[in-house]
Amino acid sequence: MRFDVWAPRATTVEIELPEGRRPLRAGKDGWWGAEVAEAGHGTPYSFVLDGDGPYPDPRSRRQPEGIFGPSMVYDHAHYTWSDHDWTGRDLRGSVIYELHIGAFTPDGTFASAIERLDHLVELGVDFVEVMPIVPVPGGRNWGYDGVDLYAVNETYGGPDGFKSFVDACHGKGLGVVLDVVYNHLGPSGNFLHPFGPYLTGTQGSYWGEAVNLDGPQSDEVRRYFIENALQWLRDYHVDGLRLDAVHALHDRRATHLLAELSAEVDALSCALGRPLSLIAESDLNDPRMVTPLEAGGLGMTAQWNDDVHHALHCAVSGENHGYYGDFAGLESLAKALTSGFVHDGGYSTFRGRSHGASARGVPGHRFVCCLQNHDQIGNRPAGDRLPMTALKLGAGLLLASPYTPMLFMGEEWGARSPFLFFSDHVEPSLREGESVRRAREFEGFGYDWDAPDPSSEEAFQRSKLDWSELKDEEHWTLLSWYRDLIALRKAFPELADPRLDRVRVEVGPLDRWLILWRGSLCVIVNFCPDSVTLPLRGGTVILAADEPVSAGPKGLLVPGQSVVIYRSVI
Repeated sequence: MRFDVWAPRATTVEIELPEGRRPLRAGKDGWWGAEVAEAGHGTPYSFVLDGDGPYPDPRSRRQPEGIFGPSMVYDHAHYTWSDHDWTGRDLRGSVIYELHIGAFTPDGTFASAIERLDHLVELGVDFVEVMPIVPVPGGRNWGYDGVDLYAVNETYGGPDGFKSFVDACHGKGLGVVLDVVYNHLGPSGNFLHPFGPYLTGTQGSYWGEAVNLDGPQSDEVRRYFIENALQWLRDYHVDGLRLDAVHALHDRRATHLLAELSAEVDALSCALGRPLSLIAESDLNDPRMVTPLEAGGLGMTAQWNDDVHHALHCAVSGENHGYYGDFAGLESLAKALTSGFVHDGGYSTFRGRSHGASARGVPGHRFVCCLQNHDQIGNRPAGDRLPMTALKLGAGLLLASPYTPMLFMGEEWGARSPFLFFSDHVEPSLREGESVRRAREFEGFGYDWDAPDPSSEEAFQRSKLDWSELKDEEHWTLLSWYRDLIALRKAFPELADPRLDRVRVEVGPLDRWLILWRGSLCVIVNFCPDSVTLPLRGGTVILAADEPVSAGPKGLLVPGQSVVIYRSVI
């Protein structure tokens, strides 16, 4: 067994094994290595640098005792896969379902999540997007405080557990997208500093130090993150990665890290013979993010589009505080549904400056859009979700939009459980100050911040889905609506057509109705509580959220706060 570690600042490096310590030999470019014949799968080890340590391996594949314990040798060949016939899944035309392993089921493990996959298959989604699964402090966390980026959280089931989950998803025809965080590391258990200049030492974002992507000795730092991405796609058979907050990746090189990563992933896709997707979370509203490499872009397959979420949220909730103020009014929703970005170079009152650029020419499937996600729920003080009526209205537009729709776990049945921010830091200073940090992060958002203690066990337990809700008729009715919408999207090609220049929207701002035209199909949403008659004649009702819907001499009567999908013969 060979051990290698990059430690350019060290003068001596030793590996600590159960039998004792052994020196590593210095190699080229700051690398150290040694052969240890008796070590193999399951051997615990750590590194000692200039007498300091022991520290876990920066590329540790397994941390059985958590982030403060030793690493363990993990041989990927020891797992036997059963997905040999899996040829992958294209993001185009797909529906994504985001979930948190710890809160998706009562047990909060990969094994228990597998037991719920049939629910997702029956719902009709195509991809499962899993929030970060790398080791974190304590026993509960959203995952964005991760360290040991090559390992899998043992609380969920460790590396074999995650492979079993991916294997099971593929067996049921579901692709898997994994959420990864490359713009920062967690504040606890981060032992990269002793090894090398992985971080710049400057505050790169609210969440911590910036990653060293363009400074001295950054070549190996970039490889650290790129090879991490390739590991998930190759060794864990993952079908795509969601890249957290790429606007916080500070890179002034001629070739941006994202472009370099895109090229590497394209090459791996060719070698594996299956499509691989990169989905960026970006706050920049920059179409270059999803412009192909050969056209001078960064080559991301898709990006999260918050503008569509904000416009939908305002329309179905009536909220207009904080950044929602830029999206109030059905005119903003009309622009979001036809142009991709609402902020496409115009003035943003929330930012106090102009923002974004035009997405003209970008196909809609390159924008992942949602009505709810972990951020938009969990970054509210009470972690409260949208009520059922709002979900019914918003889902009608989202699942008939030209974009790639994404649902958040439990949304499809109107789950009443909140999704709160939760963590479990070991250090008292981090644990006790978490509430203060959260309140400070959202200053100016228009919230009266009164949130449960993120460090409490209660915050985590309350965030778990209550699957027994599906026994209630109200929840089951909403689930049926989501299922019907997804099935309709797949049955009618015009609903999945990504060409934004073929999308047309009419709005009645006074009467609070909107019509989304997709070819000869139109999605009619009546936001107001009173029925409205629209001058649509000579057609057929394809799907309606509520009864009665009737077509008469004056037009189509749409009940209050309802959605109708109608095929016009005109």
